Amino acid sequence: MTAGNATRPPRRLGRSIGAVFAGLLAIVILSTATDAVLHSTGVFAPPGEPMANSLWLLATAYRIVFGVVGCCIAARLAPNRPMRHALVLGSIGVVVSLAGFLATRGKGPGFGPTWYPLGLVATALPSAWVGGKLHAMRATKHVT
Repeated sequence: MTAGNATRPPRRLGRSIGAVFAGLLAIVILSTATDAVLHSTGVFAPPGEPMANSLWLLATAYRIVFGVVGCCIAARLAPNRPMRHALVLGSIGVVVSLAGFLATRGKGPGFGPTWYPLGLVATALPSAWVGGKLHAMRATKHVT
């Protein structure tokens, strides 16, 4: 291995971490901003107050969409293996959603129904796959 090759993996590792972080940041910003708008406009109850299941379903739906977008961003920015980057971000989503479930379990209706964080756990990897696939389809379209 030459000195030139020895410096490549860390740079790619940094780009990989940056790609996943950018996707995660997009998901967090989009979700937080949407939550804030829906709370401030009265669509959602104030934080900590109970909400109808239909509103929790709405939150689940836009989090799925934002997960797809974030994973597509991670795949787009990946230095190589874009689907792997999308799935790494999806795995982070599984861990974060599972942590949310464990932290809010049994805390009362203000933290939402039990199915809500479990739904986020269940949809994180499929959303990541869709985001990676969308990037692949778009990349293929631009190549041909």
